[in-house]
Amino acid sequence: MNALLIFHAALTWLLAGVIWTVQLVHYPLWAQVNGTGFRSYHARHLLRITVLVAPLALLEALTAAILVLWGPRNSWLLASLAPMAVNIVSTFLVQAPLNLQLAKGFDPALHQKLVSTNWQRTIAWTVRGFCVGLALLG
Repeated sequence: MNALLIFHAALTWLLAGVIWTVQLVHYPLWAQVNGTGFRSYHARHLLRITVLVAPLALLEALTAAILVLWGPRNSWLLASLAPMAVNIVSTFLVQAPLNLQLAKGFDPALHQKLVSTNWQRTIAWTVRGFCVGLALLG
């Protein structure tokens, strides 16, 4: 079995676990951070989650590119690129702008929009994980 594909699958499932944790734990709890403390909490959350996720996501994208360009042609791996694209587009066009607005202070409507739209990424990363898992099976 291809060691790079195994590493890639591990990265994908690690990131799927992180997005589920953010979706079910982190984002919902933001509503409990009151008043002026939210801005500081939010800033620290963004910094720490970025330090955790950015290198993993870059490695995931890099290993996906290497596998697609030079690896065995696997239809499940190719199919996994669609949910990866959903994650990238959703992150930069939806979640990042919402987080920039929330950085100014907690807004219940913006918070609810962030939680509800983040389901796109949560589901997409999970679907991607299953596609990559099926690619492992051959």
